Amino acid sequence: MENREVARILRETAQLLEIDGAPIGRFRSYEKAAELLDNLSDRVEELARNGEKLTELPGIGEGLAEHIREILGTGDYSLRRKLLKKYPETILDLLDLQSLGPKKVALIWKKFHAATVEDVARLAREGKLRDVPGFGEKSEQNILRAAETFKKAAGRFLIHDADETAQALVAHIEKLGKKIGAVEPAGSLRRRKETIGDLDLLLTLASRRSKETVEEITEHILAFPSIEQILARGENKISFRLESGMQVDVRLLEAKHRGAALMYFTGSKEHNVALRSRANKMGYTLNEYALATLEDEKPVASTTETEIYKKLGLAFIEPELRENTGEIEAAAKGTLPKLIELGDIRGDLQMHTVASDGKNTIEEMALAAKQLEHEYIAITEHSKAVTVANGLDEKRTLEQIRLIHEADKKIEGIHLLAGSEVDILKNGKLDLDDEVLAQLDVVVVSIHSFMNLDPVAMTERILAAIENPYTQIIAHPTGRLLLRREAFTFDMEKVLDAAKKHNVAMECNAYPDRLDLNDVHLRMAKERGVKITISTDSHSTKNLSYIKYGVSMARRGWIERSDVLNALPYEQFRKKLRAKPGAKPLRHPRRKSA
Repeated sequence: MENREVARILRETAQLLEIDGAPIGRFRSYEKAAELLDNLSDRVEELARNGEKLTELPGIGEGLAEHIREILGTGDYSLRRKLLKKYPETILDLLDLQSLGPKKVALIWKKFHAATVEDVARLAREGKLRDVPGFGEKSEQNILRAAETFKKAAGRFLIHDADETAQALVAHIEKLGKKIGAVEPAGSLRRRKETIGDLDLLLTLASRRSKETVEEITEHILAFPSIEQILARGENKISFRLESGMQVDVRLLEAKHRGAALMYFTGSKEHNVALRSRANKMGYTLNEYALATLEDEKPVASTTETEIYKKLGLAFIEPELRENTGEIEAAAKGTLPKLIELGDIRGDLQMHTVASDGKNTIEEMALAAKQLEHEYIAITEHSKAVTVANGLDEKRTLEQIRLIHEADKKIEGIHLLAGSEVDILKNGKLDLDDEVLAQLDVVVVSIHSFMNLDPVAMTERILAAIENPYTQIIAHPTGRLLLRREAFTFDMEKVLDAAKKHNVAMECNAYPDRLDLNDVHLRMAKERGVKITISTDSHSTKNLSYIKYGVSMARRGWIERSDVLNALPYEQFRKKLRAKPGAKPLRHPRRKSA
């Protein structure tokens, strides 16, 4: 069982206990255990096998260790099952709706016995929630918007969940050894879309297809743990649903068709339609088996995507660009961008430590970033307005600056910058005094409150922040949380024009449930010459590897290395970052050897 699945069961138990009115200490212990397992690098199954190892984890006593062992052994937890006899399981869906926490869900259940998203949306439409304590007309509007988001998200998964599932499946299938050739993801995961529906895997056979070989491969694949239901098993495709709800389609193909199949099943549908149209005009037909002549269906290319694109008079088009948004025309003209790559990233400019709501110390974050070969990082705690994240006031920020600079002197091989993620208040002002902002190496600003302002007011709020001479980077600019919360609305064109004018960078937040800016907005920024930063918003050392998802989103937005500030070496990055009033010119930095 994966750590995240154990964490999910513990978290749901905590939520059900809170709905049930349990004392805070009781459900918080489950919440903390879930959070710990989510960020744990070791597999909890391995720790459980070693008995006492579980109780060595912070906050895990013998009681919780026993509960975790029960979950690992049975796939569920008896207390959770007991609570779900009292409350319908769909009540947990309500907690995914923005603005509805366990206390409000409990009120709705007590008064209306409503336990589905549609039930609560109906109550909101009928105006029946506004008189419930803690609700109002605005709450009803928010619930209706959140219900729409929930419907759109049904059956979709965040990219890191799909990525981890694909990696586990590929590793399992590769145990077949020389009986198979390549195993590779296709579909929306290969295009690195922000959310994934079904997971498509292409398995290239190592030799000619035979009934015995297909049967052996099929039996091995279907022995993968966590399969809940087998949907189909045939000569060419095996389909099943995992316990997570994700459907997986594994397609078996011969090596001679690999390129055509990879192109076809990667998509997008729109890209494939445009390619087929081009092929037809050139006297070819294109399908999942080959590019062939229209006249006699003689294959002319099928083994690799590159040869197919070449036959169609096109440069190779990276999977992230295959959305029919101009990439085919650019490939024909030879003007495709040279996309940013993970290896181009030199630093990470947003992360949090134990000083606010992070899980690791300054030193731990720095050493983990160094392992990823970053040249520099910025430690950016929340500011005081974000009380839920233990945000820092001016006094604590100054102390954190001192601690970061001290750590920078001690840790060789990486530069540590003292930053802050400063809240943009409702009126557009920043949440820290100018005297403190002037002492920070990096000022990242963002919105965490009043997200339902009308578009005009939200635009003015962001423009005011950009015009503030201390603002250097706008973090997660639209505030979206994928599958949970829609982006707040504002005039993106005005904001990007202002960012260009004031030399303010826009962040591509790499955290998998944000990926904000999205691909469309990144392309708009690029067209205006607005610089981009790709940062993880890490709250633990484990999150630092999420930088790859930010790079994937940037690639979808046609972003090149020259567009990204933190693809610059340290000295150049400091010079290109917007200069703040009273900032001292950059001295030649102390040499830092690894």
